[in-house]
Amino acid sequence: MFPIYKKELQSFFYTPFAYAIAALFLLLFALPMANLISDLGKEGSVSANVMPFSFTEMFYSVILYFIFLLPILTMRTFADERKNGTEVLLMTSPVSVAKIVIAKFLANVTVYLFMLAGTIIFPIITAVKGEVVMSQLICAYIGIFCWGLMYIALGMLISALTENSILAAIIGEVVMFILLFIDDFANSGFMSQFPKAQSVLYAFAAQPRFAYFSEGFVRLSDLAFFGSAIIVLLVWTYIAIEKRRWNRG
Repeated sequence: MFPIYKKELQSFFYTPFAYAIAALFLLLFALPMANLISDLGKEGSVSANVMPFSFTEMFYSVILYFIFLLPILTMRTFADERKNGTEVLLMTSPVSVAKIVIAKFLANVTVYLFMLAGTIIFPIITAVKGEVVMSQLICAYIGIFCWGLMYIALGMLISALTENSILAAIIGEVVMFILLFIDDFANSGFMSQFPKAQSVLYAFAAQPRFAYFSEGFVRLSDLAFFGSAIIVLLVWTYIAIEKRRWNRG
């Protein structure tokens, strides 16, 4: 399993891909922070050279960018194997499909951690001239990490079901966009006419669960939701790859 994990990391870090996506992520992360600081200044909330600042709103803004960045991160996971003709070698290797899926997932998670690590500079800058609410900050990072892992698993599943990496990215963005606003649709006036369907949709909504993380709360039910979603998506990915492996045989 480790050789596949290492190979995947090399495909990211031995090319400009990981650095380009991390730089774009940092840029998109910096924009809402600059806007929030500007708004605080306009409202006159900066006094005595101390800036009270919460990262709650900024993390909410960053979540929207996930639907553009994470599908780009995961689109090559399996689709490129078929495009480059290396899927046959992968499928005939002595490594089990489960280990292949886990290795590729861990490689994507490592790149994602690399992206998140760069954002630590923003709380540090804020702490120099302001006040960072550490409970909210830590919980928000836990929440955004769990959210990212779920989206990575989803992107891998879509990549396993498609034969083109660009198509995988487009489908991933559409699906993630729908999931991002599924709670708004569930709370709409139309869905209020169907309470049972509304409760089902709301059960799959991740955004309200992230709200608790961003406010400084870590609930076991929210961790179980993200953990269960990740496991289910990875199992579906395993089934999709295993089915294709048997079809080749």
